[in-house]
Amino acid sequence: MVKFLVVAIPAVLIMAIAILSAQNGTPVSIAFLNGETTPLPLGLLLAFGFGVGMILTALLLSLSGKRKNAQY
Repeated sequence: MVKFLVVAIPAVLIMAIAILSAQNGTPVSIAFLNGETTPLPLGLLLAFGFGVGMILTALLLSLSGKRKNAQY
């Protein structure tokens, strides 16, 4: 069941981002700490943020060194 959820949750999120990006092509810009990004479509920003989050999570989990013996 856990293996299914590991595959199903990112797949559902990627499908939701694809649907949102197809329906909303309006460029948005993000303002943060007196800086502003160039206007990009909302779906592209969400996909980029999701991808960066997945990569950072994988890096943090690999650097933590804690491994549990999981019984699947």
